[in-house]
Amino acid sequence: MSTLLWGVLPYVALALLIAGLVWRYRYDKYGWTTRSSQVYESKLLNIASPAFHYGILFVLAGHLVGLFVPMSWTDKAGVSEHTYHLFSLYGGTAAGVLAVAGILLLVYRRRTKAPVFRATTVNDKLMYLVLLAAIAMGMIAKLTHASGDGYNYRDSIAPWARSLFTLQPKTDLMEGVPVLYQIHAVIGMALIALVPYTRLVHMFSAPVQYLFRPYVVYRSRDPGQLGPRPERRGWEKTGA
Repeated sequence: MSTLLWGVLPYVALALLIAGLVWRYRYDKYGWTTRSSQVYESKLLNIASPAFHYGILFVLAGHLVGLFVPMSWTDKAGVSEHTYHLFSLYGGTAAGVLAVAGILLLVYRRRTKAPVFRATTVNDKLMYLVLLAAIAMGMIAKLTHASGDGYNYRDSIAPWARSLFTLQPKTDLMEGVPVLYQIHAVIGMALIALVPYTRLVHMFSAPVQYLFRPYVVYRSRDPGQLGPRPERRGWEKTGA
């Protein structure tokens, strides 16, 4: 069972992720979208969507640091284990609460706004369930082992995660991990496998280039250089 969960399941999840992305791009390119329902309701969406997206970004950033930044690096930077634990506990919990609040608001919006509810698919319901379970279980695991310096997952889960990239998974490192952390890891792998087949796929087409493109300068029209505006005709005319 240990080999299956920690030595096989991660690669199955990765294979489903890659295969799903390739399939969506080749055969469902025009479905590669969030299928926004803003046209039906925007007031609540303008609160729930930023809360979820900012929360989940901080959650992902915390996981990347926790899993792929070795403890020796933070030690060299002068960050003690206790300081790291407190930052992870409070920062991670705050990010998780923000993401969960956003998800719950999105679910409430879909359930109470009839047009949005009619546009909700079974696929959407499964996505919300797995996503909420992954975040909530991570928070529960962290808060359950919050006393002292907490559970040091950087001695077990993190080296196991990094070993997956060497194709030599150290499954023995996961055997002594608390059950709550193990459940969180399994749900996380299920979420990774599910991403390409849900609206979450849009994370791979986020317009990151907009952060680096030159800004656009807008100038007011200069009548002296461009001449007078042509007279408007037909439907362009305003007023009676």
